[in-house]
Amino acid sequence: MNRRIFSLSVLLIGLCLWCYEASIRADEHVRGGHVNVYPVEGVINPVIVEFVADSIEQSTDESAAAVVFQLDTPGGLVSSTRLIVKSLLNADVPVIVYVSPSGARAASAGTFITMAGHVAAMAPGTNIGAAHPVSGEGKDIEGDMRKKAENDLAAFARSIADKRGRNADWAEEAVRESVSITETDALEQKVIDIVAEDVPDLLAQIDGRNVSVAGDEVTLNTARAEVRYRQMTWRQQVLAVVTHPQIALMLLSIGSLGLLIELYNPGLIFPGVIGAISVLLAFYSLQTLPVNYAGLALIGLSFILFILESQIPSFGMLTVGG
Repeated sequence: MNRRIFSLSVLLIGLCLWCYEASIRADEHVRGGHVNVYPVEGVINPVIVEFVADSIEQSTDESAAAVVFQLDTPGGLVSSTRLIVKSLLNADVPVIVYVSPSGARAASAGTFITMAGHVAAMAPGTNIGAAHPVSGEGKDIEGDMRKKAENDLAAFARSIADKRGRNADWAEEAVRESVSITETDALEQKVIDIVAEDVPDLLAQIDGRNVSVAGDEVTLNTARAEVRYRQMTWRQQVLAVVTHPQIALMLLSIGSLGLLIELYNPGLIFPGVIGAISVLLAFYSLQTLPVNYAGLALIGLSFILFILESQIPSFGMLTVGG
């Protein structure tokens, strides 16, 4: 009798463990917990690239239910846009790109970024499109380069739309014809998935939706998820100001002028120091130098200035520059 009870107990325990394991396997691709919300505002530049990549990595490490990027941008650098899209397409956490609040836009580069999310959403009173390529100064590209840049970005837009199952014809038209549409038209034309009033409404609408993340089907569990609003670090905020296109061009002009003054008037020191620092910051702003190389170059420059201070009387200007 005791042997039978023991055997039956072992059988029941084994059955319970099997059921528990089966339930874990069934739910292993259902994410829950919390949702991280990050603002992406202003011109798309190297700082935004870093911020988006860090945000995705942080959310992945935290096993977040999803990451939401609240987007409001007039556009930006193509090179930065491509890096952001690459991060979104290869993210290991569900990514929702939400053009908000009302009055925001996903213009130019924002069009590619919005379409690259696992879920694309817009708030009422927003618009998306106008993705035709222009020069770094905001002017039309002339000659053969215009056609080359247009064809390249049109193919880029189509590939993103095809990857996410969105309207590839409209995506190409946004590049070639620079068309722009409202959130209502975007939903009707299958450019986006959802129109949501705010973040809570967005999370309620996407709850239970299946998305493909890193090759796996993931069911979003966001209706009751805790919402955590995150911001850029102070360093990223400072760099975001420096990397604004107008500031970048101003730094390049100041740097070039400072170096020329130093070359024509050796020994002034101050123009040369300011010129060298400004040029390096401008190169970073224009993404000629990645942030790591720009930082390394600035550190190297500071050491050179400190050494020169011990050899050349500059009344402290070299030290201040360093």
